[in-house]
Amino acid sequence: MKKNWIKSLGPGLLFAGAAIGVSHLVQSTRAGADFGFGLLWALVLVNIFKYPFFQYGPRYATATGESLIDGYKKLGKGVLILYYILTFTTMFTIQAAVTIVTAGLAVNLFGITPDLTIWSIIITIISVSILLIGKYKLLDNLIKVIIVVLTVSTIIAVGTALFNTTKSYDFVQIFPKGTLEIGFLIAFLGWMPAPLDISAWHSLWAIEKQKDLKKGFDTKQAIFDFNIGYIATVFLAICFLSLGTLVMFNSGNEFSSSAGKFAQQIINLYTENLGSQTSIFIAIAAFTTMFSTTLTTLDASPRAMAKTTELLFNKTYKFNYIIWITLLAIGTVLILTLFISNMITMIKIATILSFLTAPFYAIANFMLISSKHTPKEWHPSITMKVISYLGIIFLIGFSIWYLMNL
Repeated sequence: MKKNWIKSLGPGLLFAGAAIGVSHLVQSTRAGADFGFGLLWALVLVNIFKYPFFQYGPRYATATGESLIDGYKKLGKGVLILYYILTFTTMFTIQAAVTIVTAGLAVNLFGITPDLTIWSIIITIISVSILLIGKYKLLDNLIKVIIVVLTVSTIIAVGTALFNTTKSYDFVQIFPKGTLEIGFLIAFLGWMPAPLDISAWHSLWAIEKQKDLKKGFDTKQAIFDFNIGYIATVFLAICFLSLGTLVMFNSGNEFSSSAGKFAQQIINLYTENLGSQTSIFIAIAAFTTMFSTTLTTLDASPRAMAKTTELLFNKTYKFNYIIWITLLAIGTVLILTLFISNMITMIKIATILSFLTAPFYAIANFMLISSKHTPKEWHPSITMKVISYLGIIFLIGFSIWYLMNL
């Protein structure tokens, strides 16, 4: 029974694997280093307000047997075209952002060459090979190990930091002022816990899980599976913010915009608390975290674009997924070749773009789950509807506020 329960987990952990990356390792740690616990309000609120829109992905997929992308077409071809455009314009920056951080960690872990472009190419080739050879099943099994390794090492690091600290910290919440601080807040919210387009990816993974399990993967299981992954992402986001606060806040140190140097600083955050002898284990945990994000995003965007292409043109293409994953891999390497010198700027662009496009996904997902296209029994409850309305107001409000402060 226990084995079957663990086996039934999958898409929710893939969600966690995609989410626990730049938003946690980079953005949450930076938030703690720069603001202490002052942005805890933002972390909590954005996770509450984004929750329904993420959950509607697996809910809709398992209740109807089709992905959110199929549902977008039912809302109108214009909705599907807008999704296609938004995904195409953001997928390259998202992939480039996660790959550059992974490359920086690879330099620190493996050495060999300090050239981030070479490492980015190596990581991309390995990821494409895993996805084309092992497909969903390998991704599903691999992610479970990675999430456990990361969770255990992070909990130990934060616990040790709390035990060793002699400083006192307050929980006074800060509302950023000025263009730079506001820009960071929006970037922080953009990928916390993940970009909202992951909801569409999650719906595709849920359908793959249904095919994988002989007894099926029903809606209750899917929501439970998602909740496990979501709770893990929120918990670890708080851990990373705490780690940044306990080790970096008011220390006089700042994070580097160079991927290689930043990766070393992240590893140092852990080793300062756990001891230098643990550096190899921490480096492995950090690298596997970012590698899982690189792998899941490299799988998801092409899968989503392949599905959208088929729906738009009402035609099945034999090598659709392979074409899109190849295009994304080449595009990612080209972007990294041009912008490799400033990792922080690249991440900022990617995360802000994700936040500004979030209202589209929120509104589309809510409309779809509340429509005639979803079985009545799986329509959202009153509580979920209230959180959804508040979430839409939150996302639109902060987007307008950011644009007014540019």
